[in-house]
Amino acid sequence: STDSLGSAAGEPRAPEAGQWFDYQIKQLAAHAKMSISSKDSEASTTTAPVTHTVKVVGKPIINVGAENPFAGKSFYVNPSYAASLGQSIATAEGQVKATLESMEDVPSAYWLDTKGKILGSGSNTMQGILADAASKSPPQLVTFIVYDLPNRDCHAKASNGEICCTYNADGSCDYAKAGDCSAGLAEYKAEYIDKIVSLLKSYEGRVPIVLVIEPDSLPNLSTNHGDPRCGNSATVAAYKGGIQYAVQSIGAAAPSVALYLDAGHGGWLGWKDNMKDYVATIRDLSVSSHLRGFATNVAGYQALGQMCPTYDFCLNNANPGHPCCADPCGLTSQWNPSHNEHNYALHLRKAMSEGISGFVPHIIIDTGRNGIADERSQCKNWCNIRGAGVGLFATTETADPDVIDAYFWLKTPGESDGCTGTLPSGAKCPRFDADCASTDSLGSAAGEPRAPEAGQWFDYQIKQLAANSRFM
Repeated sequence: STDSLGSAAGEPRAPEAGQWFDYQIKQLAAHAKMSISSKDSEASTTTAPVTHTVKVVGKPIINVGAENPFAGKSFYVNPSYAASLGQSIATAEGQVKATLESMEDVPSAYWLDTKGKILGSGSNTMQGILADAASKSPPQLVTFIVYDLPNRDCHAKASNGEICCTYNADGSCDYAKAGDCSAGLAEYKAEYIDKIVSLLKSYEGRVPIVLVIEPDSLPNLSTNHGDPRCGNSATVAAYKGGIQYAVQSIGAAAPSVALYLDAGHGGWLGWKDNMKDYVATIRDLSVSSHLRGFATNVAGYQALGQMCPTYDFCLNNANPGHPCCADPCGLTSQWNPSHNEHNYALHLRKAMSEGISGFVPHIIIDTGRNGIADERSQCKNWCNIRGAGVGLFATTETADPDVIDAYFWLKTPGESDGCTGTLPSGAKCPRFDADCASTDSLGSAAGEPRAPEAGQWFDYQIKQLAANSRFM
C-alpha cells in the first residue's frame, strides 16, 4: 500500500513476516513515544492516566474514556491492609521485606463478607472507609466486594457464610434443604443489602465507588448444578433472587456506583457451553442495564497472558507458537478458548454483547495473585497456591482499555483462601475444604506451616507472594 515501507522510491524492500526489518526498527526508534505526558507523570502510582498507548496483538491504539470509573481517580488504600503487611514486614528480610514495604501503598478491595462490616467507624467497616475516603482531597475511589448471599459458597466449605436458607442447630447452613429461601432472602435484603444501599445513597456523588457483586455465586449455578448444595431449589432461589435484588436496588438508589458482577475466570466459564449458560442466567435476571460489566479471576490465580486478536484465535491449534497462545493450563486442548484472562475478557464481551441486546460490558481483572503463570500442577486447584506471586498493581493501563477497565487487587494478597485440616493453633479446622489439602496448596507439604481460616492473615503465604512478585 502507499503507507507501507518499501513502496516509495529509495526505500528498501521489506522481508517476510517475522523476519528482522532493520530499516523499520530504526524508523520506529526515531519516532518513539515511550513516556506518558508530563501531566500524567506527576500522578501517583495509584492514579490512572486518562489516555495511553498499549501493545495489543492485532489491535489499534485505544484511548481510555471518561466512562471508565477507575480512570483519572486516586485509589483508596485501606490502613488495615498496611497494618497486616506490617506484621509480616517486621519478620521479613532482604528483597522480600523491600517488596512487602512497596505493597503498603497498593490499593485493594475491601470484602463485606459479614453484616458486621457495614456500619461503624474505622477502617474495618464500609461506613468508616467511606468517611475516610470522603475526607481526602479529592475523594478517593473505593472498591468493595459484596459477599454474603444465603447459602454462600455452595461448592466449597472454606468460605461458607453467615446467612442461610435453612439453619442447622449449630447455626450452619443446611444446603440439602429445598425451598424458596424466603427467610434467608428476607434476612439478606433487610440486614445486609438495604444497609449497604442506605450508605451508598448518603455518599452518592461524594465518593467514587466500585462494587463487585457476589463472587462465585452465579458461576456455581452454571457449572455446579450437579452438586446438590448448589443445585437445590433453595440455593438457586437465593443466588438469583439475592443478586437481582442487590443489583437493582443499588443501581436505582446510587446510579453513580459502578457495578461489576462476578464472572468466575477463563478456566471456569471459558468453555462455550458454560458461557452460553452464564449469558442466559444474566439475561434472565434483567440486571444488565445497571451493570458496568464483570469482574474476573476474583481470588483466583489465572494468568493474564497476552491478548489475542480474537478470543478463539488459538483454538484447533490455529496459530501454534504465537505468544498469545501460551497455555499453561492446557485449556485449548480441552476446547476452551479462554486460556488466559485477557482472552476470557474478549470472550465475555463478545458473548454478552451478542446474547443481551444493547449490553456491551467492560471487565476488571483481579491481579492480586496471578503474577506467575505455571505454578500449579493442576489448574483446578485454587486454595493457597504454592509458588504464586502478586501481580500487577492497580492501573487502567490494560491490554485493551476499550474492553478492560482496570487491573486491581480484588482479593487481598496475604489473606488465606481456607484452612488446612489442622489450624496453626493445633485445633481442628471447622470449615475445612479438601481442596485446601491439594498438592498445590500451602500446608500440604512437609515443613510448611498450617493455613488459617479463609480471610485470616497468612504470613507464610504473603512472603512467598512477595518473593515471586511480578508487578510489571
